Amino acid sequence: MLLRIRSRDGLERVQVGGPHVSISQLKALIESQLQIPIHNQTLSTDRNLLLAKTPADLLRFTDMSDPSRPLSSLNLSHGSVVFLYYQGERTVRGGAPVCPAGSFGRKMTMDDLIAKQTRITRQESPHCDSVSFDRDSANAFQRYVNETLAFAVKRGGFMYGTVSEEGRVEVDFIYEPPQQGMEDDLILLRDPEEEKLVDAIAAGLGRKRVGFIFTQTIMQDKKDYNFSNKEVLQAAELHAESGLKEWVTVVVKLEANEDGDADVHFEAFQMSDMCVKLFKEGWFVTEFGEDDDPKLSKMKKEVVVGGKDVKEVDNDFFLVVVKIIDHQGPLSSTFLIENRNNLATMRTLKNHLDRTKSLPFVKRIADFHLLLFLAMSHGLGSDVPALAECVSTETAVPEGYQLLIESMANTS
Repeated sequence: MLLRIRSRDGLERVQVGGPHVSISQLKALIESQLQIPIHNQTLSTDRNLLLAKTPADLLRFTDMSDPSRPLSSLNLSHGSVVFLYYQGERTVRGGAPVCPAGSFGRKMTMDDLIAKQTRITRQESPHCDSVSFDRDSANAFQRYVNETLAFAVKRGGFMYGTVSEEGRVEVDFIYEPPQQGMEDDLILLRDPEEEKLVDAIAAGLGRKRVGFIFTQTIMQDKKDYNFSNKEVLQAAELHAESGLKEWVTVVVKLEANEDGDADVHFEAFQMSDMCVKLFKEGWFVTEFGEDDDPKLSKMKKEVVVGGKDVKEVDNDFFLVVVKIIDHQGPLSSTFLIENRNNLATMRTLKNHLDRTKSLPFVKRIADFHLLLFLAMSHGLGSDVPALAECVSTETAVPEGYQLLIESMANTS
C-alpha cells in the first residue's frame, strides 16, 4: 500500500504493509524512507497542520497522536494523503540537504498547498443533456456571419430559452449585444439598460438566458484548437456570471467538407466545473502575448495535469461536449436584428406588420427582436413585458396596445 506524505518539502511517497499498520510503524517507515527522525514527526490527516507556526499549534492535531492506532481507523488506504510537520534540517536520500527558513521550518502558504493539490482532468459528462436550437433563430445567426461578415470577424450573442427537468437546454432566440469583432478577439460592449430590457422581455416570454454563442473566423480555422485561450477566458467568465449549471457555450465555424466546399458547423460545449472554479478564484492569466500558444491557457500558479506540475493547460481539458439537436419554436426571427449594421426603423416595423397582416395580431408581434425594438422606441419599455406575456400565452393583445403599435408604424 502506498501513502502520499505531504510536508513543507512537497509530496513524497511511503510504502507501507497495509491498512493494519499502526501509526508508530508508519513513523518508523517515514524515518527509514524519508530520513525524518520519529521524535521529530507530527502527523495528521488535517492539511492545516502545515500552517502550524509554534510547538503549541501542533498540540491541536491529535488525530494521529496515538501510536497504537491502526491506519484503517482513520480511513487511510492506498493513495491517501497524510500531512507531516517536522522541524530542523533533513537530507533527502540522493539529494542535497533541505534547509528550513525560520525557527520552525519554511512554511507553505495555503495557496501553495492548494496549487499543489489542484488537478486538471477531463470532465466526462456535462450538466445538460443536450442543447436544442430553434431552426429559424440559428439560421438567422449563421446566415449573417456567413453571408454578411464572411466569417472575417468574430460575432457573439446570448442565447435565451428554457431548461427542462432532464437538463435539456432549448434556445428560442439569440440577443446580439453591441460589440466589436476582430479576427481573433470579441469585445462585448455590455449595455446594462438594454440587457435589463432584454431580460424583462425574456421573462415575459417565459424564457431566460441559457448560454453564449460566438463565431470563429476563417483565420482561426488554420489553428489546432477547439477554443483559443481568449475564448476559454471569455466563455468561463460568462458561465461563471450566469450561475446556471446547465449554461452552454456554442461556437460557430466554417469548415471545409470532403468536396472542398465550406460548411457552417455548430459545436456546443460546457466549460468544466474546474474551469469555472479556477476562473472565479482568479487562477487564469488574463494578459496575452504575441508568442503565446492560443491552444494553451496560462495559469498564475502551477496545477497538476497528467501527474506533472504545469502552468499551461491544453484548452480541451476545460471543455465538455454537449449534443446539439433542433426544434421549431413558437417565435419568428424575421424582424431586423438589433445592433447590426442596418438599424431598424418605423419603416421596418410597418413592412413587418404588412407582411404578416393575415395573422392574428399576437402572432404578428411574436418576434423577440421586434419586441426589443418596441421596448427601445418611444418609451414603451415598461409596457413590452406585458406584450411578451400575451405572446407567451397566445392571448389577444389589448386593443390600446395594438392601435399604438400600428400608429407608430404608420408614422414612417
